[in-house]
Amino acid sequence: MAKRDFYEVLGCQKGADEAALKSAYRKLAMQFHPDRNPGNAEAENKFKEINEAYDTLKDGQKRAAYDRFGHAAFENGGGRPGGGFGPEFTSSMSDIFEDIFGDFMGGGGRRGGGGASKLRGSDLRYNLEISLEESFEGRTVEIDVPTLVGCDTCEGSGAKPGTGTHTCRQCNGHGKVRAAQGFFTIERTCPVCQGRGQMMDQPCTDCAGQGRRQENRKLSVDIPKGIEDGTRIRLANEGEAGVRGGPPGDLYIFISIRPHDLFQRDGADLFARVPISMTTAALGGEFEVPTLDSARAKVKVPTGTQPGQRVRLKGKGMPVLRSKDVGDLYVQLDIETPQNLSKRQRELLEEFAELETKDTSPQSGGFFDKLKKMFEA
Repeated sequence: MAKRDFYEVLGCQKGADEAALKSAYRKLAMQFHPDRNPGNAEAENKFKEINEAYDTLKDGQKRAAYDRFGHAAFENGGGRPGGGFGPEFTSSMSDIFEDIFGDFMGGGGRRGGGGASKLRGSDLRYNLEISLEESFEGRTVEIDVPTLVGCDTCEGSGAKPGTGTHTCRQCNGHGKVRAAQGFFTIERTCPVCQGRGQMMDQPCTDCAGQGRRQENRKLSVDIPKGIEDGTRIRLANEGEAGVRGGPPGDLYIFISIRPHDLFQRDGADLFARVPISMTTAALGGEFEVPTLDSARAKVKVPTGTQPGQRVRLKGKGMPVLRSKDVGDLYVQLDIETPQNLSKRQRELLEEFAELETKDTSPQSGGFFDKLKKMFEA
């Protein structure tokens, strides 16, 4: 039976690029894989057919020969005889596994021999608590971070100075080993050399061959004005050193702001609760409150101020992060009822109560009038 055109097998046009070929192959390989079609000889034959097609078309030289001569380019010893699963199956399925599982296994792409020797260091987290004043002003903070740094003795290589390396006997320098599992040939990182392909003759005695050691590092962190609680600051390449000269990780600083004795924050605005006397609320007055810029702000109390009334002080709040804008300060006036009255104070309040009218207390007067009508109904 004559072989079908390889492009037809994959369902692609002759000019299809590599990405289109891989996408088509991946879809068909999953559809006709023997594990999904147990005992289905037709599916198994199709599976072999699409593997042969993809193995040819993904290779630039093979594809050029096929485009020119067709199947004849691989006849008479030019290609592998049909039947069974050969190297092309392993190669093709390796692409599939790389695409599907590579990210989950910590890989970002295919690695050749020795490609895994330099592993990226881990990212670190540092919790930093600052005051509201520090958030208002911004500042530079010195922090002490326990981390892994590159070993000075071996300069991060992991090998004892003056010694060399030899080829790993387990993988013969490839950095990977293969194991057959049913229809699959699984390729994985060599467990002996950890994918490096090479073994050190003698590991560095100071870092036990890791190329890094424990150390506390002092770092300066710039805290910008207006930073909010929960903000994360990233310091690139300030995390743990990589293994055997690999790139370092990053340091993430999580900011938390201590509660303030006077102010509560909501974005760029500040809120403060200030108790005032009943007489100040009734007659009006003024007082001063401290602000975060180490100054004082004057608060004017209107005559007849009611409980919970707010006074807005424009531009006395927090700076907006990376902006010239500034929030406001809202002062909530809590009216305090007099306690522990002297005899004279009580007499004066009783006299005032006798003179009180609906005009002096319109809300309470109107409310009790409503209650009276309800009781009379």
